[in-house]
Amino acid sequence: MENHNIDPKMLEMLVCPFTKTRLELSASGKELVSHAARLAFPIEEGVPLLVLDSARRLKEDELR
Repeated sequence: MENHNIDPKMLEMLVCPFTKTRLELSASGKELVSHAARLAFPIEEGVPLLVLDSARRLKEDELR
């Protein structure tokens, strides 16, 4: 999977579709993380997939 850059301005506008809280770019740059929802949303070809079917649950150690 290729690492895609997200425009910082777009990242500021994006919120979790469930909690409406700010999303954070993962260290790998391949996911947007919602700590409040405990979900990670993938970024595919530069497009964040902000739907539950695409999200993965975060593990306890990832929430720290």
